[in-house]
Amino acid sequence: MIYPGIWPQFFTATIHNWNHLLKSDEYKNIITNCLKFLVDDKRIELTGFIVMSNHVHIIWQPLQHNTLSQVQTSFMTQTARSIKKKLLKENPDLLETLKVNKYDRACQIWKREPLSVELFTEKVFFQKLEYLHQNPCVAGLVNLPEDYYFSSAKFYESGIDDFEMLTHYSGN
Repeated sequence: MIYPGIWPQFFTATIHNWNHLLKSDEYKNIITNCLKFLVDDKRIELTGFIVMSNHVHIIWQPLQHNTLSQVQTSFMTQTARSIKKKLLKENPDLLETLKVNKYDRACQIWKREPLSVELFTEKVFFQKLEYLHQNPCVAGLVNLPEDYYFSSAKFYESGIDDFEMLTHYSGN
């Protein structure tokens, strides 16, 4: 569903220094749990996503009183805190590699300035959706996009939403 004046956004966030922090499913679950929270809290409508080992692509749309900036900040902050907490507990050596000399933080999980592109036509929307679904195939992880679990591809192929958070994009 398109909300007046707000288009779906193609959002890309990359782990700092392209580190493969999200290689483990436990870390991928942090990402999907955050997305589920944002959907359940009615902050976003989620129409597509992929969680790779060192980056994520998301197609979402802010809902009601939520701005794109608020949604992005919430996602980046919540996931960074959860990843940092898990690393502190389970892999402090890896956390050490993420140390930065910044005035506002001791370590950095996400690369600064994520990419956000407004999907103002149906054609552009489906190009970006296809692009994100093809990521695991291009990386050699699966032969078919729907075989990669941490993705919306299965939902678009079969209608099955293992994450219970997706909305099928049907155009304008």
